[in-house]
Amino acid sequence: MELIPTPIDGLKVIKLAVHGDARGFFVERYHAGKLAALGINENFVQDNHSRSAPGILRGLHYQHTPPQGKLVGVTRGRVWDVAVDIRPDSPTFGQHHGVELSDSNGLLFWIPAGFAHGFCVLGDEPADMLYKCSGLYNAAGEGGIRYDDAELNVPWPIDNPIISARDEGLISFAQYKANPPHWS
Repeated sequence: MELIPTPIDGLKVIKLAVHGDARGFFVERYHAGKLAALGINENFVQDNHSRSAPGILRGLHYQHTPPQGKLVGVTRGRVWDVAVDIRPDSPTFGQHHGVELSDSNGLLFWIPAGFAHGFCVLGDEPADMLYKCSGLYNAAGEGGIRYDDAELNVPWPIDNPIISARDEGLISFAQYKANPPHWS
């Protein structure tokens, strides 16, 4: 595992060692000790798996109670994965960073608590995402910010994304700033 720096404190991109030959490949996706050496020393308590069709955009989602960080990767297809710093006391508050995750590039993205997360599917095939979560899911403790918020200005690389009704109804970044949750 190799750390690839990002411009936002706390966000980490991890390059996995993918061993491939004519038969296929082998990759170690999770190793607690190696991740701890890269500064990710989390007690992961839940794994999630999602599949999204081409053209789907999900997000921007976060969970504040309990605070939930996510280690995400793709096992099928390609996505543009984005994290937005929503920690009011952070010097990079409101800034975002994106990375392409795919079934062939061997990258993981660590998104700690205090970030909103979203992604869109790239290409013509569905994408499968795996999430290792540092907090158990709690519907009452989750929230979200609109993916197309003008102030955040996230450059999504797809035209006319397919958005769920729930995500269409998310709040603006200005509304979030007026009443942010407590990030502990």
